[in-house]
This record gives sequence, structure tokens and C-alpha cells, in this order.
Amino acid sequence: MNKGQSPEPLDFFIWTVEDVGMWLETINLGSYRQIFKENGVNGEYLEGMSMFTTEQILRFIRRCHMKWGDFITLCKELRRIKGEQKVRRPWWAPACLSTVFLKVAKSNRQSRVVSLKLEP
Repeated sequence: MNKGQSPEPLDFFIWTVEDVGMWLETINLGSYRQIFKENGVNGEYLEGMSMFTTEQILRFIRRCHMKWGDFITLCKELRRIKGEQKVRRPWWAPACLSTVFLKVAKSNRQSRVVSLKLEP
């Protein structure tokens, strides 16, 4: 990730706190950049939000002093960038298994995360 350059959606799961801050600027939620940084909100944390309970969501909103409308915007943008992600065959998987791997990765999130973190 280059300094000052917006993070790539494909690298969503491995975004640093700084990457999240830059992304917040691009979706017009830059006012939350510092509070997200103070709370250590990185890409892995944002991905985990999809499994938050109602209580955890409310706690997050309170801790980050977010308005409901801003939280909804955050969720919509997260859903959008997740949709932009493409599944790639990891470098270690033989080319003859490309079709099989991609089919499994689309149905199994864990495979997708591994492919994103390991491909050069």
C-alpha cells in the first residue's frame, strides 16, 4: 500500500488502521478517521462486523460516536467493496485445479481469505 493512495478493495481483509482511515475519507466519513484509529479498527475488524450481535453493533456505534445514518453508509460501502472482490487462484494451487478452487472459494469464505493473503 502506497502512502496517500486509497486502499484496494481486493486487499480489504488485510487493510491496516491507516488504510481504513483513507477509505473513510473516500466515502465521506473522514470525520471518524481518528476515532477508528484510536479503537484499532482495521480491515479484519470491519470484516468481523458482519457477525456482530445487535449489542455489539450498538457498543461500536457508541464507542465511535457514530450517527445512525453514518453507520448505515459504512455498512453499505462495506457491502459494495465486498462485492468488488474477485476470487483468485493462490500461487501455490496448480493451474489444473483453477476451476475447482474458484468454485469452492465462492462458496467458502475462508478459501477466499487465504487466496487474498497468499497470492503474490
